Formats: sequence, C-alpha cells, structure tokens
Amino acid sequence: MFETDPAALLLTLAAEAQHTDDIVELTHLLRRGHTAWCAGITQVRTEVIHQCQFLDDDALRVRCAAADAAWEPGTARVEAVGNLAFALWDETPAAIAYTELEARASHFGVSLVDESIE
Repeated sequence: MFETDPAALLLTLAAEAQHTDDIVELTHLLRRGHTAWCAGITQVRTEVIHQCQFLDDDALRVRCAAADAAWEPGTARVEAVGNLAFALWDETPAAIAYTELEARASHFGVSLVDESIE
C-alpha cells in the first residue's frame, strides 16, 4: 500500500531503515523520505500561512517566540511566517523521523548528494 500522508510515510520509512543495511534500499528510503519531508513542510507552511494571515504583527511575534522562531528585526513578515512554519515542522515526530532516516543512511555512506570527487 502506498502511503500518501507524508508524516505517516516518514515514520514508516524511518522504521524500515532501522532494519536494513542494504545501500540500494537505504538510498530508495532516503529519496522517498526526502520527497515526504518536502510535502510535510509544505503542508505545515500552508497551515501556518492560513492561521497567521489575520494576526497583527505583535500577535505574530508572540506566536513566533512561542515556537522558538523569534521574528528578528529587519526580517520581512513573510520570512517570519516561513521561519515559524519550519520551527513547527522541525519539532514534529515526522521531521525527527527523517533526521533518524538520514543518520541511518549516512552511517552506511548513503547520501542524496553525490560526493564523488573526480
């Protein structure tokens, strides 16, 4: 069965990665995980934009501070909302699972970045 919920998929992929040391399989899991991570952050960003659209700047600053994503002076509102979305996503079990998946893959030399030197 193909999982369409990025959060659930990331949890599944991270669990699968813990039970393999096959480089091809880890590469496949990491690629799927990266796609799911991108979908997850996009969902959270969309939700945060919707939730913050009617907040005044002071209320948004409070929301950012509560998420440990302080709205720095000179930063545009849109960037503050993006930083808030990332901070909220980064603390989810799904995002943490992706970090674990990356670490497992890295342990076996698997990366999405071609690091070969010619």
